[in-house]
Amino acid sequence: MKLEGFELRRVAMPLVSPFRTSFGTQTERDILLVKAVTDAAEGWGECVSLPDPVYSAEYTDGAVDAMKRFFIPALAGIGDATAVEAALRRFKGHRMAKAALEMAVLDAELRDESRSFARELGAVHDTVPCGVSVGIMDSIPQLLDAVGGYLDEGYVRIKLKIEPGWDIDVVRAVRERFGDDVLLQVDANTAYTLRDARHLGRLDPFDLLLIEQPFDEEDILAHAELAKIITTPVCLDESITSAQTAAAAIRLGATSVINIKPGRVGGYLEARRIHDLAVANGIPVWCGGMVESGIGRAANIALAALPGFTLPGDVSASGRFYATDVTEPFVMRDGHLDVPTGPGLGVAPIPGILDKLTTALEWVPL
Repeated sequence: MKLEGFELRRVAMPLVSPFRTSFGTQTERDILLVKAVTDAAEGWGECVSLPDPVYSAEYTDGAVDAMKRFFIPALAGIGDATAVEAALRRFKGHRMAKAALEMAVLDAELRDESRSFARELGAVHDTVPCGVSVGIMDSIPQLLDAVGGYLDEGYVRIKLKIEPGWDIDVVRAVRERFGDDVLLQVDANTAYTLRDARHLGRLDPFDLLLIEQPFDEEDILAHAELAKIITTPVCLDESITSAQTAAAAIRLGATSVINIKPGRVGGYLEARRIHDLAVANGIPVWCGGMVESGIGRAANIALAALPGFTLPGDVSASGRFYATDVTEPFVMRDGHLDVPTGPGLGVAPIPGILDKLTTALEWVPL
């Protein structure tokens, strides 16, 4: 397989409703899609960075610059997706940009060989359970209506975004309205500090699956201390950037559950390494989401079908965020989504929809 170049495409995708977290509110996703063009096939990748460096240090304009100036030229002459990481290793950071390029090359390679993403990663399931992430809202009644709607749709797990002032009472209200049988977890997106440990301990009576990333991503030791104080399992998200950081967090006792986001860790091949590490250490994992289009959603579903993904992830139907997806929409049935089985990702953008949503397009040859 010979790489000829990459198409960098920005698409603007309006959300069906605002999605608020502790670091900001999204009403539209400015998504960077990457198409790898080879002499044998084309493949798609999705960069999950945000417009501003608020979830991580990465941001979309920076990803485009890193790809054009450094990463794409460095990929000249590679023969397959496994070579992408080695070719880019000398460049520090920018894992989301690297992940998008690796994903696109891997998709092209697998399409050419008529193999699926799921098969390549080691999937063992034909369907995956769907969880939904519920953002911070203006009032608890509004939140309860939203949660009720998602449960009626069939979602098997609810994740509540929390921040100081929107936490204990919110969880209590959800438990009181919907009962203890609902699989429930919370996500703080680094909104707290270790000084809040006793406060976060007030979540223990609600039998949560986990509390996700309560402290700063670099404060691994604080998470280890919190795990000694509370009984709710501590899950790391932003802190896990590689198999190496995952191994350190596990050894320090800073996490008993791991959220794997392929973009955050540099790609789906590294995500698989983290999965294998977690399985070897008896640590359950689940697949996190970054409000992806159908391109990234397809790859996440394939990843979530691996054996160690024993908890429902943020793998929702297309309609959770988008009235119109760039691919054929993923539709939930009985709380599950089908794992794509076609070559590569098993999905591709619909040209008319893709063109309508495109805001910028650039070809970067090799």
